[in-house]
Amino acid sequence: MTGGELLRLAEVMHRLRADCPWDAEQTHRSLVPYLVEETFEVVEALETVAGDTEAGDVQLREELGDLLFQVYFHAEIAAERGAFDLDDVAAGIADKLVRRHPHVFAGEDVPDDLLDLWERRKAVEKQRSSALDGIPDMSALSRAAKVVGRARSHRVDVELDATPISADELGPALLALVARAQASGIDAEQATRDALRALEARVVAAERG
Repeated sequence: MTGGELLRLAEVMHRLRADCPWDAEQTHRSLVPYLVEETFEVVEALETVAGDTEAGDVQLREELGDLLFQVYFHAEIAAERGAFDLDDVAAGIADKLVRRHPHVFAGEDVPDDLLDLWERRKAVEKQRSSALDGIPDMSALSRAAKVVGRARSHRVDVELDATPISADELGPALLALVARAQASGIDAEQATRDALRALEARVVAAERG
């Protein structure tokens, strides 16, 4: 890997912003739907075809390229207003990874709980006061997983069910609940979000003591 094609993509992006009317008028906000769409297309490729066949690998490579283009696009827009450029983006993530992996780059012992180490270092760096700080807006189910994971990794004193369940059990159970909700005229997403807000309130209350 020489990085030559990455440089070429940067040049292509720069040319598009200069000479293509559509690309030239885009903003960070106008690109959000495309960023979300490309992200889900990568997920779909990973779940359905990646690693199974040569054609699947080709599809994954293409979808990753589309997502990479979004990163370049946002960096180009930021560079035009003097905020940061692509090198700054790469430097930032490289520095972060080195800083949060002292067991790899600083000779420290490998911790028993790597996820816990990551979350705690992140909390210190970002000066977060709550386990819930920094969780982005996302689907209720995805956010619920993040909130529960944060509560556990931060050892917040809230009651969380830890009864073991397999993926083969969980998927059908979730679908069955969605089907029951739909038949009952209930928005499953909103009901989950409401329950999640109640859990978040309990987490904050527990943190405050």
